[in-house]
Amino acid sequence: MKNILLAVTGLSPQVITETLYALHQSSQTVDEIHVISTRSGKEKVYAGLIGDHKGHFFRYLEEYEFQKNDIRFSYENVHVITDEHGNELADILTAYDNERLLFKCLELAFQFTAEKDTSVFFSVAGGRKTMSACLTLAAQLYGRPQDRLYHVLVSPEFENNRDFFYPPRKSRQIELQDNQGHPYFKETRFAQVSLVNIPFVSIRNQLSSDHLKEPKDPGTLMLSLIKEEEPVLTVNLISRKITYKTIELDMMPSQMALYAFFAMQKKQCIKETEKCNGCNECFMDITAIMANHELISKQYKKLCGSRPIEEMSDSGIIGLNTENYRSLRSKINKSISGAFGPYASKDFQITSMGTKPDTRYGILMDKARLEIVF
Repeated sequence: MKNILLAVTGLSPQVITETLYALHQSSQTVDEIHVISTRSGKEKVYAGLIGDHKGHFFRYLEEYEFQKNDIRFSYENVHVITDEHGNELADILTAYDNERLLFKCLELAFQFTAEKDTSVFFSVAGGRKTMSACLTLAAQLYGRPQDRLYHVLVSPEFENNRDFFYPPRKSRQIELQDNQGHPYFKETRFAQVSLVNIPFVSIRNQLSSDHLKEPKDPGTLMLSLIKEEEPVLTVNLISRKITYKTIELDMMPSQMALYAFFAMQKKQCIKETEKCNGCNECFMDITAIMANHELISKQYKKLCGSRPIEEMSDSGIIGLNTENYRSLRSKINKSISGAFGPYASKDFQITSMGTKPDTRYGILMDKARLEIVF
């Protein structure tokens, strides 16, 4: 069984060697180390731990009589959080940065837990709190019985000290600072490094095989746990919401008007079957959709209620054309995907089929699972 340490870290790479030390003191072997960090954190790991095979990681191996090849940890094992274009993030400062962090945690947790002959030690001791939270979530989603979630506690005066990376075999004095920032010296033999095993509830065994073929977003995985034989999508024109399982999505009048049009096309399909099974008979090409712009506009005006017609722009859905249709469809699909997850919502987005100029649009979901409230 190969043991993999998967850790998050920020600007204090000491947490990696401290965790490694704590695991070894608990008689746990480690075969590989993988680190999730930012660009700034990567530079700290390179300089402080790896350092051309002269960093504190290799000093630890030598001091505690490990061979350099006993634990695989190199530059390629530092996984930097990037944006969608592959640019490394310097820090986790925004909601977008956190989304990219969560994606990286889920991606690596999925990858390492897919191997049957491994145990993954998730270490949440380093980095910003949001980094610990994201890796914990990844462990809860993909963790197996043999995997563990760990935190490491270090004596406060030694924690994050630039000269303390682990308790050396031979105690030595290092410079510390008191609460007022005044320097003083203390022997490293007084440093306490404790490994804390954090219990966690994993949902992995409740996921279907389809959900374990590739990493999924948390929304999709959570929706899959709601046990309904035939979940219904409700399009409520009164409240301007669409509801699937326990999740609701508020929609703007223009979006609801267009989406409701496609939902009605699905429900009014004359084909005598409840299971659509990939049938696209209710799908329409762009010419047919434009021919129904008055019907769509009428529904939009109903959704706007008492708003005067003269105040409504004729450049949007009132004056529906090919260009603003495509823009509106894109916004609808993006909202649905964001609310329900890309995997769960693929059946009830406005889907395109065929190639230009024969592209047709509609909703894939079975009409029996579609409910419209007027």
